[in-house]
Amino acid sequence: MNTNDVIAEIRDANLSYLMLAQQMIRADKASAVFRLGISGEIADMIESMNNAQILKLAGANMMLARFRFDDGAILGMLTSYNKDRNLAHSHAAILMSGQNVEAVA
Repeated sequence: MNTNDVIAEIRDANLSYLMLAQQMIRADKASAVFRLGISGEIADMIESMNNAQILKLAGANMMLARFRFDDGAILGMLTSYNKDRNLAHSHAAILMSGQNVEAVA
């Protein structure tokens, strides 16, 4: 995969993420803020974007979404726990809900 292919894939992922985020925010803002790990201010901005703005933002050559887990415990709960999968996912969601929303500088 060459650099142009990687950039095209990033742009596609960004577009999908922004479109999904906007739909989630419009359907249930409080739930979307929690699930996306964004602030209410960012949610308001995404909600108000028109298609041209979404396409322009998606065209960035860097990923807009990021992994919300920075330690192996949460990743392990989401991928490797076999006993009670629903309980593991709930526990991971509780741990992630305690994380700070990333500040936009």
